[in-house]
Amino acid sequence: MNSGSKVLLGVLAGAAAGAILGVLFAPEAGTETRRKLGEGSKDVADNLKSKFSDLVDGIADKYESAKEGASDLLHKGKEKASSMTDSITGHGSSTTGTGMNTDANRPSYQS
Repeated sequence: MNSGSKVLLGVLAGAAAGAILGVLFAPEAGTETRRKLGEGSKDVADNLKSKFSDLVDGIADKYESAKEGASDLLHKGKEKASSMTDSITGHGSSTTGTGMNTDANRPSYQS
């Protein structure tokens, strides 16, 4: 969670706490106070559900982006490895491109 989200969550929690305390100390009848508390808590719950849904959607988007990036990187790596293999085996010279002799150019010790 980034700092902007933390600040927003803190503001929402503070506003909810202030609303609850204001209703509790208001000079109204108990039924009216309970009704206001119920409405306020429903609003807070709806707001938190919305924020949580946004957070989950953001995480899912970042996951998909990372997954696509990893897939692209894997594909590029396979292409590079294939290209290097082709360049090593495709020259037909006495070395493999790494300074090592190939089996075809080694002397035979058979009599």
